[in-house]
Amino acid sequence: QVQLVESGGGLVQPGGSLRLSCTASRSIFSGMSMAWYRQSPGKQRELVAAFISGGSTNYADSVKGRFTISRDNAKNTLYLQMNSLKPEDTAVYYCNANFLSMPTFQPISVWGQGTQVTVSS
Repeated sequence: QVQLVESGGGLVQPGGSLRLSCTASRSIFSGMSMAWYRQSPGKQRELVAAFISGGSTNYADSVKGRFTISRDNAKNTLYLQMNSLKPEDTAVYYCNANFLSMPTFQPISVWGQGTQVTVSS
């Protein structure tokens, strides 16, 4: 079973930057879609950025131009570079992976444990 471990969260001032990392226990590949979600207390979990199977990327409107998702298959790692951080970015950020198993093509979704990002002066 694949496991995801996030790191890189912390406390940062408004306008600052952080880079989150998500390392998978197994190799990532082109057919695996990966994404970052976030959730604040009492709010719904929302999609922040996605790296879709095939190489395309998608971003929530609230983070476009500030966040960048990327991945390094050789290191089994997904990244989220967060710039120009705002207080409303404060949340627990979760890494997610979705893929079809081989050879039965069963859908599988895996979540990391989350990492706290706090943006405050």
